[in-house]
Amino acid sequence: MLTRSLLLVMAVATGLTVGGNYVNQPLLDAIAADLGVGQGRAASLVTLSQVSYGLGLLLVVPLGDLLERRRLLTVLAVLAAAGHAVCAVAPTYAVLAVGTAVAGLFSVAAQVLVPFAAELAEPGREGRAVGTVMSGLLVGALLARSVSGALAEVAGWHAPYVLVAAGLLVLALVLHRRLPRSAPQAVGGYAATLASGARLVRELPRLRTRALLGGLGFAGVSVLFATSTFVLAGPRFGFSELQIGLVGLAGVAGALVAQAAGRMADAGRGQLATGLGAGGLVLTWGVLYLSASPWLTSVAVFVLGFLLADAFLQAVHVSNQNVVYPLRPQARSRLNSVYMTTYFAGGALGSAVGSAAWSAGGWAAVAAVGAGFGVLVVAVWLLDLRLERRAGALSPAAAGSR
Repeated sequence: MLTRSLLLVMAVATGLTVGGNYVNQPLLDAIAADLGVGQGRAASLVTLSQVSYGLGLLLVVPLGDLLERRRLLTVLAVLAAAGHAVCAVAPTYAVLAVGTAVAGLFSVAAQVLVPFAAELAEPGREGRAVGTVMSGLLVGALLARSVSGALAEVAGWHAPYVLVAAGLLVLALVLHRRLPRSAPQAVGGYAATLASGARLVRELPRLRTRALLGGLGFAGVSVLFATSTFVLAGPRFGFSELQIGLVGLAGVAGALVAQAAGRMADAGRGQLATGLGAGGLVLTWGVLYLSASPWLTSVAVFVLGFLLADAFLQAVHVSNQNVVYPLRPQARSRLNSVYMTTYFAGGALGSAVGSAAWSAGGWAAVAAVGAGFGVLVVAVWLLDLRLERRAGALSPAAAGSR
């Protein structure tokens, strides 16, 4: 039974575990200067954290169907804390990269918690449960950026990693005490569980379209995440780490949209939420380009664009999850593994392409790439609409996807 207090614990847990992967974003300029590396190499830490997170989604999250989840989540939190502890004492870029990879790999505890919340929720309230937990994830990511920037301003860029490592150790204890025990859902060993994920991809066309929607959407927003520090720290704005971190608070709207999208999914309007988010991701890049264009330099407009990017992404993301989980309720962790692996592979792609676009053509090239990803999101959403209409909304899975 999912009580309100337990749902809050799960929301906080997702926020802290995923938030740790975002502490480096406002620190990139300081890391580059302190460790004597170029801005492009510093920005690759964002890509590295997302690639390692993606590997964790592929290789670790399916264990949520195979192992007892409370014990699994406790172990994952401890291992993620160890990765951040390595970052906290890193004297070189190489050591920092190792710590970033370890932390990213095991911070996928959040993606075991999200389908667990849907499983524990009452029938008809799964969307609200997912939306609430996702709101915690988003607030955690936003606070991670903001607190990281503020803490680095007074204590150096190592300090945010110390805070996250300590928080994750406390989280491991809380999860062990508060989460209910679960019964494994998968049959067979680890290899069979991983292989069943590939079978789900073959058998479920809407898993493919929804995973692609999430991956492309996050790719477009990751273009922004990977380059916003450089445009804000550059001569056009001249922001400090603290100011860059505070800009990230604009994304709090995404947490509100996540809950709204969950309610829309429960009410049968998930496709509307997806369509609004997909179209909005294209339009947002027009706002972002203008905010730092030769014709207009406006912090307010940039903040508005940042807010819209997070909000529209969450409309797509949460509505995707409420389509994916009912497809095979007994395989929620494996479904989430497939979906979230694609999602963060898209994020890694977006970070890499965004960094390359910044180096090649500055903010104009970044905006063009981001808008291009948005157009692809719209195209895949139209394909998903066709699949839903073809199915005729006759099955329980189709009914839950509307």
